[in-house]
Amino acid sequence: MSELRFDELRGEQVDYAIHRQDRTFLPPRDHCPLCPTPAGAVGTAAETEIPFPAFEIAVFENRFPAFEAPLGAAEVVVYTDDHDASLGTLAPARAEELMWVWRQRYQQLGARADVDYVYIFENRGVEVGVTLHHPHGQIYGYPFLPPVPTLELAADQRLGGCAPCRLMQGELEDGRRLVHQNDAVVVYVPFAARWAYEAHVVMRQHRRSLLECDARELRALAGALQALQRGYDALFARPFPYVMALHQEPTDGAARGGHLHVEFYPPLRTAEKLKYLAGSEQGAGAFISDTLPEQSAAALRDAIARAA
Repeated sequence: MSELRFDELRGEQVDYAIHRQDRTFLPPRDHCPLCPTPAGAVGTAAETEIPFPAFEIAVFENRFPAFEAPLGAAEVVVYTDDHDASLGTLAPARAEELMWVWRQRYQQLGARADVDYVYIFENRGVEVGVTLHHPHGQIYGYPFLPPVPTLELAADQRLGGCAPCRLMQGELEDGRRLVHQNDAVVVYVPFAARWAYEAHVVMRQHRRSLLECDARELRALAGALQALQRGYDALFARPFPYVMALHQEPTDGAARGGHLHVEFYPPLRTAEKLKYLAGSEQGAGAFISDTLPEQSAAALRDAIARAA
């Protein structure tokens, strides 16, 4: 079981999940727990977390959960049975199906009394601490409202309306930081990006969560996410590490608002150099960046075009 403690100095919850210290760490390919179980191997030592010889998308409770009932939830979402695939290389129909899976898990977990915020995310690459290479994401059901969505709701109040809508409109009017768009989604490097190639994927229409998106919008969201990831990989001709974070309306029943958008935090600032969270970032909470968002957006825009 996890234990929550409140940090009075920062006003934040800290979760202690000490059992995660022993979780699987970068196993060899032939021992990947997210690959299919070989035919006839169910019930043997060769059985993986997914007891089928083939699958499309798999969802299961995390064996090493950061949160679990009656104080939240932690799930794993495996995108494909292909160990060498990625979000960007999925067939478009599979990527679209993934949006529906995310939608269903948001609905189911958000309906629980012990889940105040459903957080869908992906860690990609050892640079961000991934422990399994197989393409997958995770879902946390937080039993409290985390700091980042709390700050976003405060931004709504400060700007007198939906902050993501206001910011997206500003990016559309400026144009310099746009990197991709379709009829339902806009992708841009934000004006005050903290990471060199940070990108935000924002619904054009105000949608508080995946539940408010129709089939066309979910298809467009999947296409935009894939285009961005392929562009990332093309940028430096290497698999591009990132944290992908879906931000949606809290599920605590307080009708707080929110706007569905996806944020990408890539640690690379060049093909070989990482942006580290060091003294200013960790000790003072103030990001210092080595690149301008306009320059990063131009490079990322070209990479997306090359990868199309």
